Amino acid sequence: MFRSRAKEEKAPADKAGLTDSKQTRDPQAPKGRPTPKRSEAQSQRRSVANTSLTRKDAAKRQREDRRAALERQRQALAGGDERYLPARDKGPVRKFARDWVDSRLNVAEFFLPMAVVILVLSVVRVASLQNIALLLWLVVIVLIVVDAIVSVFRLRKALAARFPGQSTKGATRYALMRSLQMRRLRLPKPQVKRGERP
Repeated sequence: MFRSRAKEEKAPADKAGLTDSKQTRDPQAPKGRPTPKRSEAQSQRRSVANTSLTRKDAAKRQREDRRAALERQRQALAGGDERYLPARDKGPVRKFARDWVDSRLNVAEFFLPMAVVILVLSVVRVASLQNIALLLWLVVIVLIVVDAIVSVFRLRKALAARFPGQSTKGATRYALMRSLQMRRLRLPKPQVKRGERP
């Protein structure tokens, strides 16, 4: 209880001194390898400093990458390059559905021009022209619905013949949405002419 602490502290220090003297490496160096030369250490620090980006630089690089990807996607939509198309347009099933729609004449693609004509006729203050416009609305809508139903059945049959055993889920809906657009406004651009077999 009243013993001197100096002797107890001295003994472990002596033992530590014995173990330290047996060390062959520099105590500051990482275990297992010698201390690197100053030139090597500086070159490593420079390479790390050059690769690390600030938040502003990282955001700028990310914007540039996104812009380049969008440009590639835009060119793919114009040219039909399958690698850079959006996910909804990729795959052989979607390509076949696109070509199938583009190869035929669809009533729905003429909906916008016909709608303009019908609106002009309905604005005119002549009762007979307004009645004709109303009748035309009915005829156009019925033709579009009938054409869409026929297209769905024919496309499903063509898909089953071309891709037996493969999933064609969503291809008919994709084709119907494409048939509603005017031919020159479709993206990806049509790759087949009218009447050509896909």
